[in-house]
Amino acid sequence: MSFTENDIQQIEANNLTLSVVNKQIETFKSGIPFTNISEAATLNNGITPLTDESIQKYISFFDKEKDKKSLLKFVPASGAATRMFKFLFRFISEYNSNEQSLNSYINKTNLRELSLFMVGLEKFPFFNLVIELLKSNGIDYDNLSNQEKVWYFAKAMLDENQLNFGNQPKGLLPFHCYKNNHISTAFEEHLYEAALYASSNGVAKLHFTISEVYKDKFKEEFKNIQSKIEQKTGVNFDISFSYQQKSTDTIAVTLKNKPFRIEDGSLLFRPSGHGALLKNLNALDADIIFIKNIDNVVVYKYKEEVSKYKKVLAGILLKLQNQTFEYLHQLDSKDLTADHLATIEHFLSSELSIKISEEYKKYTEYYKIEYLKEKLNRPIRVCGMVKNEGEPGGGPFWVKDHKSNLSLQIVESSQINLKDQNQADILKNATHFNPVDLVCGVKNYKDEKFDLENYVDHSAAFITKKTKNGKDLKALELPGLWNGSMAYWTTIFVEVPIITFNPVKTVNDLLKAPHQIKN
Repeated sequence: MSFTENDIQQIEANNLTLSVVNKQIETFKSGIPFTNISEAATLNNGITPLTDESIQKYISFFDKEKDKKSLLKFVPASGAATRMFKFLFRFISEYNSNEQSLNSYINKTNLRELSLFMVGLEKFPFFNLVIELLKSNGIDYDNLSNQEKVWYFAKAMLDENQLNFGNQPKGLLPFHCYKNNHISTAFEEHLYEAALYASSNGVAKLHFTISEVYKDKFKEEFKNIQSKIEQKTGVNFDISFSYQQKSTDTIAVTLKNKPFRIEDGSLLFRPSGHGALLKNLNALDADIIFIKNIDNVVVYKYKEEVSKYKKVLAGILLKLQNQTFEYLHQLDSKDLTADHLATIEHFLSSELSIKISEEYKKYTEYYKIEYLKEKLNRPIRVCGMVKNEGEPGGGPFWVKDHKSNLSLQIVESSQINLKDQNQADILKNATHFNPVDLVCGVKNYKDEKFDLENYVDHSAAFITKKTKNGKDLKALELPGLWNGSMAYWTTIFVEVPIITFNPVKTVNDLLKAPHQIKN
């Protein structure tokens, strides 16, 4: 690909190289192969069920071990809240009360979300905030018609000169309103939650990946709530932030795979999805890292139940990690009998869900030991999985690679060839869903940090179609953080209850029970 001197300067200013950009363009040209799912992971076939007895066992083990470990909670929180209010942005731009009633507008546009929003208006955590703003602006809210109330309410929420919710970071929006009229954000709720399961020796460490333009807002929010939360929980908080690195941006191309240029002739680079956050995760130093999205929080009365299952996942990880480390030390000693090897082989297949290659049986003892070491000496992730209730997103599958090796992976529907009836049927019959509920062990048996960049399946990237200034383009996303970016980790799937998954994808999700004080 031929680039101008200005192009090269722009590429280097983004901390990219010509070689990397050309490789990205080649990826657009060659396309990305679909993931070959062999079957859905199900209970006792890739997903571990829990019993009351095992829950207590893992919680007790975690509570006993946690103060010997450094714990960290990693929260991707860089997104703005724009998509939460998509239907409301449409409503305030289109609706004219002089031309039609609200009901006829809803029927005409099929905006059923607006009906739910109207019915639940007074239950939103920001209701009083909006009403006070309207009254301060001289609007007699109480005497408006119902359709005027909804329009003025939505306008005050989203207008750039008013609350401007759509251009705020999702983590700092009002999420919950408690009985003392205290309004909490998702950011605040993550701190309370971390105190319950992600603290050791009286300290909870949290790391948020945010957009750099919001850093002062997050720091100000922490300053405002820190002393109150520390006093209430008895835990001190160590908060850090990082930003998606420019070097993870990818070039956009036209539909003919030529570099996409904006009006001034410069190249267009775009953020490459949550897979870019692998660099942020890789820079952190902790024994155990909990990963959970910013919008997946609950009001306080549900937090004990949620934290219980985080402890279970962490207890499972520590148990498996301890045994893995013990076997790796044994393999280093080279003083092993055939029975020793058989025990380790059984651990791989029964406890770590690792399918041993058919070729393994033909190996000499030396190569068997090397094979087992390579399989064991990897980062470990234990992932909570909830029963599939129709949520969009990824799920747990057995995946077959080009050498016919099987492994457990989290796969998005966009990675699957839905035109292949067999693949579509496997997806359709999947029983569980990925709620982004991970506990990760990122150090090896010698207490050294893994370089997580070494465990990525680079072929598991995504190509998507977007628009810029009305023109179509193709965008490249890096392998997702919990998808291809963790493809070569040891992966354990565990069934957890639906109460652990409470994302706020649209504003109406705040009306669901886990986000309400009074139901």
